[in-house]
Amino acid sequence: MILSDEKLMELIHSGYIPSDVHLGPCSVDLTLAEDYLVPHLPEDRPYITTNEDYPHKLAPVETFVLYPGKFVLASTNEIIKVPDHMCGVVHGRSSVGRLGIQVQNAGFIDAGFTGQITLELVNQSNAPVLLKPNMRICQLVMHNLHGQSKRPYKGKYQGQVGPTPSRIKEDEE
Repeated sequence: MILSDEKLMELIHSGYIPSDVHLGPCSVDLTLAEDYLVPHLPEDRPYITTNEDYPHKLAPVETFVLYPGKFVLASTNEIIKVPDHMCGVVHGRSSVGRLGIQVQNAGFIDAGFTGQITLELVNQSNAPVLLKPNMRICQLVMHNLHGQSKRPYKGKYQGQVGPTPSRIKEDEE
């Protein structure tokens, strides 16, 4: 079940979601932080593998131009705490999508997760788009689980701050 504004306000008052978010009827808007991780593949590497770090360059800037077809990691300003009986889903905002920016989050935000949300941004338009810190970039939708999670999230992204690159090499085989 998706939480309404009334239930989201309860999460805000309980400290799970920051109090300065923009509250909608059934979601809260999260804002864009000022740091970006820009993919950088050295010339001596023809592709990315899953058993080594994917190199990125940190780009803390006041504004960031995302060019057509390009990809960058960003994050939300807000630190989110997900109760053990809920999960979250991040969606791109319609207004941002209409500029051609696809806002991805790699799936659900699991019960028990705490941290800033890393976003994968892609410009699908044919024009460069200027991104600014603190702009409302995505919507967080919270869902109730049918019970409390017996194994809340304690994974490799717990407590992440800022745009966090893939840690796929830490996956158990």
